[in-house]
Amino acid sequence: MIPENQTLVSELILLGFSDLSLPLQHFLFFLFLILYILTLLGNVLIFLILTVDPHLHTPMYFFLRNLSVVEICLISTTVPRMLVTLLIEDRSISKLGCATQLYFFIFFAVSECLFLAAMAYDRYVAICNPLHYATVMTKEKCAKLAEALWVTGMVFSVGRTSLIFSVPLCKTNVINHFFCDIQAVLRLACVDTFINDQMTLLFGVLLVLLPFLLIVISYIYIISSIRKINSSEGREKAFSTCTAHITSVTVFYGTCILNYLQPRSGYSTERERLFGLFYAAVMPMLNPMIYSLRNKEVKRALRRRICRTIHRQELKNIQGE
Repeated sequence: MIPENQTLVSELILLGFSDLSLPLQHFLFFLFLILYILTLLGNVLIFLILTVDPHLHTPMYFFLRNLSVVEICLISTTVPRMLVTLLIEDRSISKLGCATQLYFFIFFAVSECLFLAAMAYDRYVAICNPLHYATVMTKEKCAKLAEALWVTGMVFSVGRTSLIFSVPLCKTNVINHFFCDIQAVLRLACVDTFINDQMTLLFGVLLVLLPFLLIVISYIYIISSIRKINSSEGREKAFSTCTAHITSVTVFYGTCILNYLQPRSGYSTERERLFGLFYAAVMPMLNPMIYSLRNKEVKRALRRRICRTIHRQELKNIQGE
């Protein structure tokens, strides 16, 4: 029931960084614009390198290509709207627009969790069951798994967004965040949100903790198998294929667990906004850096592509002369 003297809101206000001075807001606009462009360029570059280089047409890099798409979509869900707010101070967003933004944010965030888990499983099979790798991780099976992960993220996002916006929002129309995040929207509710709070925890357990647990178990077996390798060179080579993934998992899941897997009473808007900036704006930029700097095969592919480009340009210059 909606309390008396309360009116349902149809338009919402994203406060974003309105508490900061105008010059500082303009500085943040240019900072996040540069970050957004670098993120797009980095993930597109990784995607193209993994697509055109035949040496990287393996299940591990197939899932990494999907992860690059997720990162591009995830940052594009939140940052462009934030840039508009910082530049022209248009903080209004319709209820439908807010629901749409939340839907895509949940969709791509869940997809990232699932693809990171799939990449851990790929490493588990490659290192712990190398003789069966070719039969277990076929192109067809990987494609079906990726499709299932995308569909899971989509279906869950529809259900979660519908449940959140089934609650009447009439306490206020001001969202103290730079995008429509789950807890930020639920704070506008003028009725008891116990069910939604429990669903948020369930969401965290099923789609954050459970995949994270599967990743941890996979790496327990992986580390156990690596320790059995006799040569130090073999151990280093096996572990080097996992370091980039471990770094991504640590950063992404650490932030998600700290932000979502806690009682609602433990939230503060400043802390929520800080974590939101990290996993919605900064993390998508980090993955291309992590996989280009920590992965030897990707670095070699980049060098090959750069050398071929330079060689072609030299040939053109010679022919032009």
